[in-house]
Amino acid sequence: MIYTTLPDTDIKVSKICLGTMTFGEQNTESDAHAQLNYAVEQGINFIDTAELYAVPARKETQGLTEKYIGTWLKDQKREDLVIASKIAGPAENLKYIRKNMNFSNEAIDDALNKSLKRLQTEYIDLYQLHWPERKANFFGTRFYKQDPDDQWNDNFKQVIEKLDSLVKEGKIRHYGVSNETAWGLMKHLHTSDVNNLTRCKTIQNPYSLLNRTFEMSMAEICIRENTGLLAYSPLAFGALTGKYLKERPENSRLKLFPQLLIMRRYLSKEAVFATKKFLELATANNLSLTQMALAFINQQPFVTSNIIGATTMDQLKENIGSIDIELSKEILKDIDKISELQPNPAP
Repeated sequence: MIYTTLPDTDIKVSKICLGTMTFGEQNTESDAHAQLNYAVEQGINFIDTAELYAVPARKETQGLTEKYIGTWLKDQKREDLVIASKIAGPAENLKYIRKNMNFSNEAIDDALNKSLKRLQTEYIDLYQLHWPERKANFFGTRFYKQDPDDQWNDNFKQVIEKLDSLVKEGKIRHYGVSNETAWGLMKHLHTSDVNNLTRCKTIQNPYSLLNRTFEMSMAEICIRENTGLLAYSPLAFGALTGKYLKERPENSRLKLFPQLLIMRRYLSKEAVFATKKFLELATANNLSLTQMALAFINQQPFVTSNIIGATTMDQLKENIGSIDIELSKEILKDIDKISELQPNPAP
């Protein structure tokens, strides 16, 4: 395993992070424990979850992912592991989590305390804001369009002051953001700096061969401001395994959960065109598409950790094994050439 550090900390994390959103839906508790055990055996010490999970989000399974991790975590050496979780942002369809779907002091306290209880731990290493409170272009929205009905008022300082107090209490060690824009990330960093508050350490955004929008502006911020990307959906919800180029496999996420509209962008004609080209390149270099797609993410200098997920042990083994693959300069150049043919078909 390769290790990096969370920026501006002494916390060592594995370059591969185990994503867990299938725990409680596609994976049982015993499945979850088996995945966690195997991941740790392979050197992974970084585990990512959220109060929202399992996915797709629904009242009956909300919190199960953290609960399954908690029943495993209680028997582990806690200080050897880095646990990341998230508080959900505003969403009308998630009011079953709590009525106050915002980042008020009360909401943060409620969310964090419940996560700590489910995880059976006294602290969370990295606590993340799952998506912004304001209306912006995230979750597959390509362009920003101002919403005149957006009632959000700038409360960055208030939110960061609350997170700063939680760091001082020892309930969290650091905080990060997720599904954030370039403006939002810089606003977080600037607000912390001018007010001498705890600083945002990471940003968890989608990044894959089918979605390299992060490189357009965010990558430079990460490098110059020493903020790490935690790349999610590196396999584009499974599209970059090549399994959707023919039929949708029976137990695949797209087959099981057609209501997840966010996944459909990976099946557009533009995305399929690019996926076929990437598959041809991988095959020509004796690699699986999965290996090439994940190795590409692993090699990016602005990536702190690559969040992989799996529903089967075979998938998990292949995903983790990508850490042993280094793509040549020639392959990287060929990847760029394909990306130029069809830039970012699935943002």
